[in-house]
Amino acid sequence: MLTRRQKQLLDYLRRYIDARGYAPTLAEIGRHLRLGSVATVHKHLRNLERRGMVRRLPHRSRALELVAETRAVAVPLLGEVAAGAPIEPVEVRETVALPEELLGRGETFALRVRGDSMVGDGILDGDLIVVEARPDAPDGATVVALVDGEATVKRLYRERGGRVRLMPANERLAPLVAAADRVQVRGVVIGLLRRYR
Repeated sequence: MLTRRQKQLLDYLRRYIDARGYAPTLAEIGRHLRLGSVATVHKHLRNLERRGMVRRLPHRSRALELVAETRAVAVPLLGEVAAGAPIEPVEVRETVALPEELLGRGETFALRVRGDSMVGDGILDGDLIVVEARPDAPDGATVVALVDGEATVKRLYRERGGRVRLMPANERLAPLVAAADRVQVRGVVIGLLRRYR
């Protein structure tokens, strides 16, 4: 929780920087907040800095910046995807909150991984993968694909003769090779969330 004075200071900094593109001086902050001493301004800024809300560069005028606040965005958690033999997709109506930085350029969704075929790429059973919905992907991309209507997560490679190789990241498992018309790319994996227990 911010104190009333810290909130006033933060709001003033936001307005000032948005309007001018640079931070106010310590004297300007003191005048605006009707503080009698620059030392008091320093104290409030130090407290905001400890909370990770502002960053100051020492020995420079107007060297104060607001630390970007991370916003969470709810994306659909569409069910499970196999990291092994493909499974029938099961849609669920849940959401998961993701930091804005993890979102793809377009539609983004999450899936829970079941299986161990991608352990070599650090994708473990129970992880949530963040997927940017796309109908195509470059060779070598980790994708969520439907093979004959069943979902899997693998690395995608196109082969001669109109075939697609879906490669696991686990040397114990064989790749899945299918005709290109049997494989539908649903998206590219762009992030991973894991809960440690």
